[in-house]
Amino acid sequence: MARATISDPDGSAAIAAWRAARDAGETPARAELATAVRYTLQLLAERAPGHAVEVRVPPFGAVQCMPGPGHTRGTPPNVIETDAQTWLALATGALAWADAGPAVRASGVRADVSAALPLFGR
Repeated sequence: MARATISDPDGSAAIAAWRAARDAGETPARAELATAVRYTLQLLAERAPGHAVEVRVPPFGAVQCMPGPGHTRGTPPNVIETDAQTWLALATGALAWADAGPAVRASGVRADVSAALPLFGR
């Protein structure tokens, strides 16, 4: 899959499809969900460049972001992991970082990307 960019129509369309499905109480198609997650992860990496935090949204993707000390081998010290629906809600502003609770597993003293969210509507 080609890297999405901020003006990527496929990424924007996937976000729109995810929002429509969520609003209708449905689950989006897996391909749309995957594209939306990968698109928003890339946006996060572009808007908060760095290697201090790794954000994982299995099985769709992971990125390193946020300024600060990075890592090069093994398990990173600052990891955030969540499911696709929670991640997209955070990325779009439908859910605040402080309200995500146990749906977001964060480990490490720098495992916080709230300053970079939401990715839309800023």
